[in-house]
Amino acid sequence: MVETGETKSAIAIGPRIVASGGFDALYREGMGLIEAVATYLDDKGRIESRILSREAGFLYATESMRLTTRLMQLASWLLLQRAVNEGEITRENARSEKEKVKFSATPSQRGGPGYDQLPAALRDFIDKGDRLFERVMQLDALEKGNLPENVPSRVNGVADQLARIKAAFARVE
Repeated sequence: MVETGETKSAIAIGPRIVASGGFDALYREGMGLIEAVATYLDDKGRIESRILSREAGFLYATESMRLTTRLMQLASWLLLQRAVNEGEITRENARSEKEKVKFSATPSQRGGPGYDQLPAALRDFIDKGDRLFERVMQLDALEKGNLPENVPSRVNGVADQLARIKAAFARVE
């Protein structure tokens, strides 16, 4: 906390975290996942989908569409954030553009009839996409100044900030 006369205010660390080297790793992971999913869907996934039952084939098409939509939304967020980090656009411009990207809601529960019949590779990509989505949403919230709700307040300002950082990255691993 920074004390200014009688007031105390928290230092905004969210934008610094989002601009850190951790973002670079997230960016590479996200773009790598997008490339891997595209390669899978165009090659092995296409072959695997042909041998599925009609119901499982329909679910495959639905889930692969959801996955690619989610990944394109994440790519937009990652590219905008990288542009901010590299000084190509302002944080305010990026925020305005990010508001245009509407993330599709994460399904509260995966599964249902036929889900276990989907190829393991597709289910693995769906899981990875969901985890990436959660990490990006956490970083987006931090960048906007929204702190995790499950972190109790501490009297020590430095310990409070460190606890918030640990809470944010604990969900990343």
